[in-house]
Amino acid sequence: MPIGHLSEEDTKARYITPAVNQAGWDLKQIRLEYAFTAGRIILRGRMTVRGKQKRADYVLFYKKNLPLAIIEAKDNNHPVGAGLQQGIEYAQALDIHYVYASNGDGFVEQNLLTGEVRNLKLDEFPSPEELYSRYKIDKGIDEAEERVMLEPYYYVPNYKTPRYYQRVAINRTVDAVAKGRDRLILVSATGTGKTYMAFQIIYRLWKSGVKKKILFLADRNVLVDQTISGDFSPFSGKMTKVENRKLDSSYEIYLALYQQLTGDDGEEAYRQLQPNFFDLIVIDECHRGSAKEDSVWRKILDYFSSATHIGCTATPVETTEASNQTYFGEPIYEYSLKQGIDDGFLAPYKGFYVQQKMYLSSSKNCGWKYIPRYRRNGYLYRSTRWDRGKSRNI
Repeated sequence: MPIGHLSEEDTKARYITPAVNQAGWDLKQIRLEYAFTAGRIILRGRMTVRGKQKRADYVLFYKKNLPLAIIEAKDNNHPVGAGLQQGIEYAQALDIHYVYASNGDGFVEQNLLTGEVRNLKLDEFPSPEELYSRYKIDKGIDEAEERVMLEPYYYVPNYKTPRYYQRVAINRTVDAVAKGRDRLILVSATGTGKTYMAFQIIYRLWKSGVKKKILFLADRNVLVDQTISGDFSPFSGKMTKVENRKLDSSYEIYLALYQQLTGDDGEEAYRQLQPNFFDLIVIDECHRGSAKEDSVWRKILDYFSSATHIGCTATPVETTEASNQTYFGEPIYEYSLKQGIDDGFLAPYKGFYVQQKMYLSSSKNCGWKYIPRYRRNGYLYRSTRWDRGKSRNI
């Protein structure tokens, strides 16, 4: 059958997939119909349905944590580069830098790092090693950085694998640390797995030997306990929770509350260790506590200033008194609430207006009256408002 009569799926099966296989990509490296979103949750009364998932025709992985290329295919009735724009859109979301489009006659390649576009014959598709070598050159990766970059994620059978945005966040953070950045902030909406991302970042840096003594800082005991029993459980035997303001230097991973390291009485327990003891500190909910320059908790970070500091938050703070950006710089990666909802990893929300009536009899509130409605600039408002004197008729 002539190629022009074939469907897109047949074109892929007869021409595109064989060309990729012949270039040296094995089945473990090729992900067909790669779905990387869950599909937006759509509410219909009391029922929910899923929207359409985003799917790339092909994603080619050099290693499990390192996708190198994406291919978008069309049938032969389309130009060879017809799928390129869609491939670029997917590649930008997946943090992939080499995009290919094909209609079975050949390939169009777009290098998103250099901007170069070129046409290839079917038998000119690059091999894994060829494309990886180009990637290292285009990204300026040296041998030391490569060792960290190729360190795999923690994984055992039945253990969860990163979602696409988690992989991007983890890879960007690990790569930035490998290149020598010492202050980073990762911004990701509540419910998107920041603690899991922090675990994988720590694990890869720790296993590669780049970071050996690591501190995970939080401001609430429940956050530390959940982390120990949950995402950080693979560190069992190597980690400890700081309690009673005592620091045992024999461990590798430390989880601590600010309060345990500073104390309410001004005792600075963290000074039991040398300033260069930790080489990595991950600050959970970094918009709180240590965000202010003059806070007591900031002293901990200042004391261990030689360590790499990675902040994690859903809501970075930028005020005259506190600034995450001033301390950490621009976010290494951001995944917003809107993105999480659009991708279907977070449920959409619906706002409801609730009017509350409050009655106070305390002497300290004497003279204040509750006004359930008030007028301003010609508009009638329903809101909680307190005013002195008697309620006015409006």
